[in-house]
Amino acid sequence: MGYFKTAMLMAAMTALFMGLGYLMAGSGGMIIALVIAGAMNAFTWWNSDRMVLRMHNAHPVGANDRSGLSQMVAELARNADMPVPAVYLIDTPQPNAFATGRNPQNAAVAVTTGLMRTLSREELAGVVAHELAHIRNHDTAIMTVTATFAGAISMLANFALFFGGSRERLGIVGTLAMMILAPLAAGLVQMAISRTREYAADKAGAEICGQPLWLASALERIQAGASRIDNDAAERNPATAHMFIINPLHAHKRDSLFATHPATENRIAALRQMAGGAAPHPQPRRAAQAPWGGEAPREPQDKSRGPWG
Repeated sequence: MGYFKTAMLMAAMTALFMGLGYLMAGSGGMIIALVIAGAMNAFTWWNSDRMVLRMHNAHPVGANDRSGLSQMVAELARNADMPVPAVYLIDTPQPNAFATGRNPQNAAVAVTTGLMRTLSREELAGVVAHELAHIRNHDTAIMTVTATFAGAISMLANFALFFGGSRERLGIVGTLAMMILAPLAAGLVQMAISRTREYAADKAGAEICGQPLWLASALERIQAGASRIDNDAAERNPATAHMFIINPLHAHKRDSLFATHPATENRIAALRQMAGGAAPHPQPRRAAQAPWGGEAPREPQDKSRGPWG
């Protein structure tokens, strides 16, 4: 049902884009709009991972990092029967994580230093498994395409007043309404796709790590941290908010049309149901110990270099 809903929402996004092109310049405008969207998607498809990682100043983590994060990602990727993605660290105190890449062969998992310090070994494994599920399900590619479509629709809507065809078909009031409603509709579809894929990734991630309660406990901790700790890079680039496991922008505590993520309590409830209704057990914390049995990540002395040297 999740894949069917995603397909229907993608079809709605495509129809909206084509309809906007038609209203602006007839059948020729519809074709031009599709060509523009195709070019934008092709560029984003090949460069999305590098672009997003650069936006958040992510630093690559080597295979032999002392925290054991790379080892964890590799082991869970083997459990998921998928290629091992690149691993990145983002130097921000907000606990969070995301995955990016056009396919499982060209993907990356990025976690924040705040996540490494906040979660237990088991909770971190649940988060990594969730992000691997996004990669394996090709969600990173889907969200890249929908984000590009949404941006293209907003761009075309802003151009609407410069095309006589749209004024003739809709009038000035209709054209102004289209400029407002078309980007809004595109954003709603994009958010709906994101919420649909989060539930699917929670389920698949719990299956990859084998313990739904690990992820449930992690979501609870991340929500508590993200709601009170700012993520400056995410605030500067709000279009990437839907990629994170928890909304980094402190928005919407419940399911709604305008939420990029499902309500965290609903996600936790679904994971507990997978585990038979048990409540997650809080994991003991040791500030000086990293979650996977290695050393805790250190703050970089030289801000031009990553926390891993």
